[in-house]
Amino acid sequence: MQDKILQKISDIHKSNIKFVIVSSGGGSNAIASLLKVPGASNSILESYIPYSRESLDFYLLKQPDFYCSKDTSLRMAAKAYSAAKKIDQNSSKKNLFGVAITAALSTTYQKKGDHKFHIALQTEDYSKSISCVMKKGVRTREQEEELVTAFVVNMLLEAAGLDFSYPEMPETYDVDKVCAKEGWRELMREEIQFISSHNEEPKLIFPGAFNPIHKAHLEMAALAKKQIQKEVFFEVCIQNADKPPLSYHQIDSTLKQFTQSDKWVLTKTGKFSDKAMIFKDATFIIGADTLLRMLNEKFYPSYKSMIEEFEIFNQQNTKFLVFGRVYGEKFITLNDISLPENIKQRFEGFGEDIFRSDISSSQIRISEDS
Repeated sequence: MQDKILQKISDIHKSNIKFVIVSSGGGSNAIASLLKVPGASNSILESYIPYSRESLDFYLLKQPDFYCSKDTSLRMAAKAYSAAKKIDQNSSKKNLFGVAITAALSTTYQKKGDHKFHIALQTEDYSKSISCVMKKGVRTREQEEELVTAFVVNMLLEAAGLDFSYPEMPETYDVDKVCAKEGWRELMREEIQFISSHNEEPKLIFPGAFNPIHKAHLEMAALAKKQIQKEVFFEVCIQNADKPPLSYHQIDSTLKQFTQSDKWVLTKTGKFSDKAMIFKDATFIIGADTLLRMLNEKFYPSYKSMIEEFEIFNQQNTKFLVFGRVYGEKFITLNDISLPENIKQRFEGFGEDIFRSDISSSQIRISEDS
């Protein structure tokens, strides 16, 4: 089996594909196996092993809900693909991939949880994941690593259009593939500015991850619609500056939450100054916690440059509706925030007597999976 894997890896290195590969927890043997076969520099642009939880937090720019999960692997693969495009700007994007592995494998102590792995692949055309829960006590750590390696190698062969055959095993494994829909590739390449569910330019925009959308989001949207007298567009940004890019799985699952009557817009603009450039005369629905991040000087070269950047809100007639949110251990509203004088008139807030909800999407995700 080992000789076959080495030959398959050699075939990968001789192909036209190039990729960034990231592994957290178990599964790092796959990276070592790919690197030790001659010709690795032809296909591997970068390899990265954020082994500890703290390192993975740093890599993803956030603490994931679960460290070994399909969702985390997909986020890692999407970020790896983004890195591949930046590292190699000469190759066709069709040949650039991001690969990620999260695995909980056999170790020196008895694990309470499952032995499992999640492998994800991000390309220009699709996101794909393979997930498997392995039987405990059946394989050694080395054998589990070899199994993960075999899946990674064959996933790459399949993506490259070469002969592949996934390992035969008594356990079942789940394969999930989501292809890019109309406009997604173009938005990724920044060839278009946004994709809208309806043929009209949004004027009342509610940015958010909506992972998942919940009652508080809908209440905020209803209050904003009543206040502004315009239809609300839920905005999903596929790549925020302070978060990893979304995989096609995550874009698809987010948009599927909305009903046919809901309006949404897909963008690649994380900063509000950039959003203002695209959507003139728009009002944005935000939480007070988002406003505090927007006013945080650490995201700008200097306080002066921050104030200068905010002038775009005056030029584009951009306004903000601010809802109170729990920040730290305190509920804060617009009245608790000091605004720069040049844009102070651009903000309107709802008091706690009108709206308060302490629910969060992360709390819902964790409670649903626990």
